[in-house]
Amino acid sequence: MTQLNAINSNPAVPFHGVTLPAAQVIPHWPFAQSRRAGRHVAVTLSFAVCVLLPVCLAAWYLWARAADQYASEAGFAVRREETGAAVEMLGGLAGLSGVSSRDTDILYEYLSSRRLVAELAADLDLANLWAKPGTDLFRGETDPVFAFSKDGSPEALHRYWRHRVQVAYDSRAGLISLRVTAFAPKDAQAITQGIVQRATALINELSDVARDDAIRDAAMTLEAAETRLRLARTQVTAFRNMHQLVDPAADVQARAGLLGNLQGQLAEALIALDLLRDATRAGDPRLAQGARRVAVIEDRIAAERAKLGFEGDGEAFASVVGQFEALMADRDFAEAAYTAARTTYDLAQAEAQRQSRYLAAWQQPTLPESAEYPRRVRWLVGIAGFALLFWGLAVLSVYAALDRRG
Repeated sequence: MTQLNAINSNPAVPFHGVTLPAAQVIPHWPFAQSRRAGRHVAVTLSFAVCVLLPVCLAAWYLWARAADQYASEAGFAVRREETGAAVEMLGGLAGLSGVSSRDTDILYEYLSSRRLVAELAADLDLANLWAKPGTDLFRGETDPVFAFSKDGSPEALHRYWRHRVQVAYDSRAGLISLRVTAFAPKDAQAITQGIVQRATALINELSDVARDDAIRDAAMTLEAAETRLRLARTQVTAFRNMHQLVDPAADVQARAGLLGNLQGQLAEALIALDLLRDATRAGDPRLAQGARRVAVIEDRIAAERAKLGFEGDGEAFASVVGQFEALMADRDFAEAAYTAARTTYDLAQAEAQRQSRYLAAWQQPTLPESAEYPRRVRWLVGIAGFALLFWGLAVLSVYAALDRRG
């Protein structure tokens, strides 16, 4: 035991005649304890630097520098008036009836678009409203973390918009709720009112576009129907002038009546001729006169039948009547199409006189009375949790690396 103590105090002392080198000297227990104590000190210092210091700085900034933020809320929905059954029966105005979610979808995308940001920036000077606390680093009353820089670009303002304007959309009910934060109550309400006004203007614009499209389509349909009706009437007039006919159907009836009368006269003449043959001799001049009458009537019947198309190679009167009837059918259909197109156009004009789309607000922009943001406790808890997680992972990684080396 005495020799072992001598070895610990002097590595060059021989042990049973063998001199141990300095590299094989057994370490002293106080040195291991000092290393362990050094690790504990390093862990404590790292906890202070990585956890306590960020939490203290965040708490100081949140309660000493961060400006109060006020939230204004609004809610609205897009509604469309239902048109009557007479309009729904006309295909030209089908787009003006019914309720669709497309307008609400368009409005929802518009509420986060650069167009709306640019329009409100021009109307309300958003950059100055959201930069009121200031962003200078060396002035105690400024808020460089949550405030917007006055020198920010339009792109930066659009990115900042997403932090200040929250839009919730219920696609089933078609309801949109809006929440806007600013550093002053009236500023928050003014921005919310500006958004609602711009949303109303967009809905009116969509309504105007839809009405203009409906009127333009109805006008084009009416113009085409007018051209078609004018052409059909011109063709009927030209056909009548070419054939010297006003009503071929009446002429057919008249010619048919004439043919029937001639056939009746022919029958009477044949009967009279047969009776005359039985009562007189063969050389009686009345026989020749009766035969002449029968021949004339037969020729006239043949001519009338040829005109009606029953025989002969010329253009049959029946085909002329068929052509005329086809032209009249085209004219009647053109008149019906013109009547429908005119009704559609008149209804489109009447629809244009009223507002079919409108923005129905179920909550007007509110004026906040107390600051709701920033959520200081929530921010502090989040920062503390993140810092603690980061510190724990770093300590575990360092200890794992030291254990692999030792």
